[in-house]
Amino acid sequence: MGNKLSEADLIINQDGTIYHLNLLPEDLAHTVITVGDPDRVSEISKHFDRIELKKGKREFLTHTGYIGQKRITVISTGIGTDNIDIVFNELDALVNIDFETREVKKDLVSLDIIRVGTSGAIQSDLPMGTILASSFGLGLDALMKYYIHELSVDERPILEAFNSHSSHIKGIHPYLTAADPVLLERIGGEMVQGITVTAPGFYAPQGRQVRAKNAIPNFIELLNSFQHGKYRITNLEMETAGIYALAKALGHKALSVNAILASRVNFEFSKSPDKVVDKAIRTVLEKLS
Repeated sequence: MGNKLSEADLIINQDGTIYHLNLLPEDLAHTVITVGDPDRVSEISKHFDRIELKKGKREFLTHTGYIGQKRITVISTGIGTDNIDIVFNELDALVNIDFETREVKKDLVSLDIIRVGTSGAIQSDLPMGTILASSFGLGLDALMKYYIHELSVDERPILEAFNSHSSHIKGIHPYLTAADPVLLERIGGEMVQGITVTAPGFYAPQGRQVRAKNAIPNFIELLNSFQHGKYRITNLEMETAGIYALAKALGHKALSVNAILASRVNFEFSKSPDKVVDKAIRTVLEKLS
């Protein structure tokens, strides 16, 4: 392509692995499951027929293996869209940049990326234990201020409606991206679906109050009262919008599957969170294999 990436822009370790993930290009399958918690990686890979690779660095733990003939990589991202920025750029580099020449490859690969994560529901009719597929990710974090992000004809009216709905709140500058329609139908077609809000924190940014005072009163009510046509906001978490937007910017397909562990409107938390997460894992793996 003629545009060589500098050693400061694309950092490759001395052993040929990408900087943070510590992976070689051949370590990565083209179907990737992301999880926040490193401990959840083994909860997924234990269902593999065989595991060919285990690597880890910092919070980024990776297992690659097979279910039947299907090769799958599971990788932990840690919490938040700042880590999504690292993971998704490095996943893309592994498949779309020639590490020898430091140039973008002529033929680009589009990864299938499925997040399996936990979340809290903000609608009273969504019980704990629900497995929910995010039809859209609505980001309240700052990640996509640093990337060119173009809205589709389906995304624009929803974002405009939310901006109008929240116009009285200063400092909210959201972005919105749809799930990949093929993955949404294939994996999430039988699941409850809704708009997932991605917050830049766990406490006040998700409407929780412990000791520090919240700047946005009635935050959950602001979110759960939003409706645009058939679309409503269903849940809160910390990665989905970044995953959707950055995947779209890089030409990958993404879907977020949420294990609902909390009801924010009923002030309840699941008594068996591990069972709910395992249900989400099994459902996704069945659809993939």
